[in-house]
Amino acid sequence: MQKNTQNRPLVVEYKRLFFMEKLQMNILKVGDKAPQFTLQNQVDEAVSLSQFTGKKVLVYFYPKALTPGCTTQACGLRDSKSELDELNVVVLGISPDLPKKLAQFVEKKELNFTLLSDPDHQVAEAFGVWGEKKFLGKTYDGIHRISFLVNEQGVIEQVFDKFKTSEHHQMVVDFIKGSN
Repeated sequence: MQKNTQNRPLVVEYKRLFFMEKLQMNILKVGDKAPQFTLQNQVDEAVSLSQFTGKKVLVYFYPKALTPGCTTQACGLRDSKSELDELNVVVLGISPDLPKKLAQFVEKKELNFTLLSDPDHQVAEAFGVWGEKKFLGKTYDGIHRISFLVNEQGVIEQVFDKFKTSEHHQMVVDFIKGSN
């Protein structure tokens, strides 16, 4: 097999670049129409994005319930709930976890917003946040921690993709206050 200058097989290098580029190219951007979806929530009820037409919706993707970073992010949003309510913003958290695990997360951390189960990651893929990740030297497919603020007409108003989990909620609130 022919090799490139970094001594990697060309096919492997092509696949690596393709998957990384595919994720970057597919992440929805400001001005894109948010994909419509219906997922089961933490009490196994169907929730659709279309239920919230006329309100801003923060659709935030997180990797796994009850893990340190995801808990920090969720608790920040929990603690900002009254402020988000005043700004007419609904919070929907989406992960591959099953409803039972989401119910545990809500109960243990006293979360006051809706969590949705996307076990086959179809919604994550539609938003462009499912893809190759690296953690502790391992490569795997998973959800990238990215949030989308969807406006009252269902259009993406802002994408939050670079933040500390402890600062996510304040970044969202500050953006909304600045855009009003």
